Amino acid sequence: MQDHEARGIELSQEEIARYARHLTLPEIGLTGQKRLKASSVLCIGGGGLGSAVLLYLAAAGVGQIGIVDPDCVEDSNLQRQVLHGVSWLGKPKTASAKERILEINPNCKVKTFQTLLTSKNALDIIPKFDIVCDCTDNFPSRYLINDACVLLKKPNIYGSIAHFEGQVTVFNLNKQSPNYRDLMPDPPPPGMLPSCAEGGVLGVLPGLIGVIQATEVIKILTGIGKPLCGRLLVFNALEMKFRELTLNPSSDQKKIDCLIDYEEFCSLESHAKDSLETFSIKSISVQMLKEEIKNDSESIVLIDVRNPKEYELSSIKGAISVPLPSIKNDQAIELIRNMLSNNQRLYAICKSGSRSIQALIELRRHNIQGINITGGMNAWSADMPKESSNY
Repeated sequence: MQDHEARGIELSQEEIARYARHLTLPEIGLTGQKRLKASSVLCIGGGGLGSAVLLYLAAAGVGQIGIVDPDCVEDSNLQRQVLHGVSWLGKPKTASAKERILEINPNCKVKTFQTLLTSKNALDIIPKFDIVCDCTDNFPSRYLINDACVLLKKPNIYGSIAHFEGQVTVFNLNKQSPNYRDLMPDPPPPGMLPSCAEGGVLGVLPGLIGVIQATEVIKILTGIGKPLCGRLLVFNALEMKFRELTLNPSSDQKKIDCLIDYEEFCSLESHAKDSLETFSIKSISVQMLKEEIKNDSESIVLIDVRNPKEYELSSIKGAISVPLPSIKNDQAIELIRNMLSNNQRLYAICKSGSRSIQALIELRRHNIQGINITGGMNAWSADMPKESSNY
């Protein structure tokens, strides 16, 4: 943010009182506070990371804040998404966020987008803002946000969390900056890195990472300090340690000149097509599995490849917990062989069907055949909520 962009911006007496602690900082002062008021920030994702980002940017005096999120508030959000409260359960996160922001700072202008960011709307939404905060939790969104910011020359403040660890960096700050594709040239296979719902996350972690994202935004807008450009900050909550990794632009990175279908780009079919064709993994629906169980349960061995905590929370009666990592490191191979000693048929299930495919691909390398359950426990629960524990 340049000084000329804050020309004509004035602070009221109420704002001078509100931002007194900023104004007394020589690095920020009146000029920096006017820059914040003149600026606009788009937060994509109103969940755990977005909660911290939005709360602190509003309190800091950012003049215009945009929020993109298609979801409604759920019970499981409240453990970490401190922007939302019980009274907002079942209601849009964007509406909840807007009300909370205006309660903190009525001087903010808040624009909400109750929608999923897509290749069709990204180039319409993002140009209205100076800086983008990526507070999403999935790879298609991260690649989409990155590519749109590269095309539009917008700084992208990236944050991610999983389990007890988080990452923060600044992408695309200038022409020499790395972008997300320098960190992740190719997306991992779906299910390789479990989501918060699948793998869990420490409730305070998105707050820590989101606050760092907000700090980077404020530094860039006011022109102070050294941004995390070219530096990836990694935080481990269990060890209470920060590590800093150098991140450089790739010399052979393919030029980004358009937006693509990011769901397809990150899909299992796109990135593991050869493997799937080679191993020809057979799949059946949860309805077919129900019939198999009903007609011949003694001939079935059903392994649940989710992590043990997921299995404990909900599982099909009779399913055996065999976490995917134990298959990948060969620890469970003999166990599974012994299960199939009586010519039983092997079935694999996970949360959505992705990790179970990975498990079966690994097992085929050991000459163990198996059948995937399409849609996993999500499909089982949706189709048979009353019978999901009656295997």
